[in-house]
Amino acid sequence: MDWNQLADLLFPDIVTTREDMEQRFPKRELPQGANVTRIGPSPTGFVHLGNLYNAIIGERIAHQSNGVFYLRIEDTDNKREVPGAVATVINAMAYFGVNFDEGAVAEGDKGAYGPYRQRQRREIYQTFAKWLVLQGKAYPCFLSEEEIAAIREEQNARKEDIGIYGKYAEKNRNLTLEEIRAKLENGETWVLRFKGSLNSEYIAVEDAIRGKLEMPRNFHDFILLKSDGIPTYHFAHVVDDHLMRSTHVIRGEEWIPSLPIHIELFREFGWEHPIYCHTATLMKIEGSSKRKLSKRKDPELALAYYQEEGISQDAVWEFLLTVLNSDYEEWRIANPAGNYLDFPYTLEKMSTSGALVDLDKLRDVSKNVICRMSAEEVYEKWYAWCVKYNEKYAVLLEKYKERTIAALKIGRGGEKPRRDIETWKQACEFMSFYYDETFEIVDAMPEECDEALVHAFVSRYLEDMDYNDDSATWFGKVRELTREFGFAVKPKDYKKDPSAYKGSIVHVTNMLRVALTGRCNAPDIWEVTHVLGEKIARERLGRWC
Repeated sequence: MDWNQLADLLFPDIVTTREDMEQRFPKRELPQGANVTRIGPSPTGFVHLGNLYNAIIGERIAHQSNGVFYLRIEDTDNKREVPGAVATVINAMAYFGVNFDEGAVAEGDKGAYGPYRQRQRREIYQTFAKWLVLQGKAYPCFLSEEEIAAIREEQNARKEDIGIYGKYAEKNRNLTLEEIRAKLENGETWVLRFKGSLNSEYIAVEDAIRGKLEMPRNFHDFILLKSDGIPTYHFAHVVDDHLMRSTHVIRGEEWIPSLPIHIELFREFGWEHPIYCHTATLMKIEGSSKRKLSKRKDPELALAYYQEEGISQDAVWEFLLTVLNSDYEEWRIANPAGNYLDFPYTLEKMSTSGALVDLDKLRDVSKNVICRMSAEEVYEKWYAWCVKYNEKYAVLLEKYKERTIAALKIGRGGEKPRRDIETWKQACEFMSFYYDETFEIVDAMPEECDEALVHAFVSRYLEDMDYNDDSATWFGKVRELTREFGFAVKPKDYKKDPSAYKGSIVHVTNMLRVALTGRCNAPDIWEVTHVLGEKIARERLGRWC
């Protein structure tokens, strides 16, 4: 076979060489030890938690080393592409505070190593594909779907590996130049296959998370270019990660079986392969066992779930860092006011077993994150979410900005701040009593406080109420009324002898909370009163008289 003639026959329009591409995409000038990482989502319209999980790893590895983190859109499978999906990926990553130094952006590309969309890199891939043909390492395969199905059926019957290799590849491997030319002139479709080698060799690769991985070397004649001239993931990622100078490839453990193919290509081109980091599968507890998160069963797999629920991006980051590194929680305890980006993330402390996604734990983390924010920061982030997901509350927050910030300041700060808000969606529910437009009675009065007692107590409370009283004076009056109406001022006295009292001061204050806020679980009554203002407080309490 004249490989030069075959290469020109298959790629008549490709005049660039691999040397040209090396010059177009030179080695990056970065500080010693700087890492270059990326994420490469497919534009299917579904951006999932695994994308963010791997993005955080890549972002930390790159930015902690003063390196580069970029976004590459792996759109080689145009059958799965959804219109607008690229914008969905970009917007989702921006929402969660994942910052790229270069790559695909809404307006096109940013950076010197693009295009960053694989379907726009056709000439680049075909240049390297032509080089492989020139080396006698790749050939056109004209097998039809029917022929491939028959081969698969025979391999199943013989219990052999499924694929094109050995005797199953001979027919197309051994075509003459004239036979290939005739098929091309006849308009027959073809794919470009890599020539695998049947052997018993094993490869060993050092995975940054899993340690040494050993497996049989590839022997399949796998596809490099599909019939439309666009590469498969296997070929595209090898070429791209070399030319874009990726130092690390972070991807799910489901790609481990494909590793021999990728290593084979890197070796054939004479390139040093990047450090592979195969992450654990995202799991959830179901009953007494764990299972893989499912797109069909589990809404929490989609990043849109966290956006629509209003789970703070900071909470999602902190939660994923607890999943990614076993010592993150210890670091947070030692650095309660620290920024999570200051945590020294390392690949060495990642788990190789399933990464557990526990929504209850996430919401608990979220409470801790939000309670550490200033009232002003909570307001701004809550308002930004409402603008997109709850227009009604966005209007209320604009109208009552000062009142809202004052309300958010209640119980904030100190060693044990209140943990009332866990998501921006839930904040709308919890904070609803501060606005007459959304105020409603949610909880019933305590059983110890019947209608007649509520009427009498609230009436007396309003008679004695002086809006200018400080907190201590106000509470002194509440204690006196508690005693006057036959309730125990000290809860332990009621607990010790319940028959001697109608209830305790806890029941009294809960009665006032329900009357003022519509619920038992609400912040300090005196503080709430001073956020609402005397007029609103008297009006609400007056409804019970």
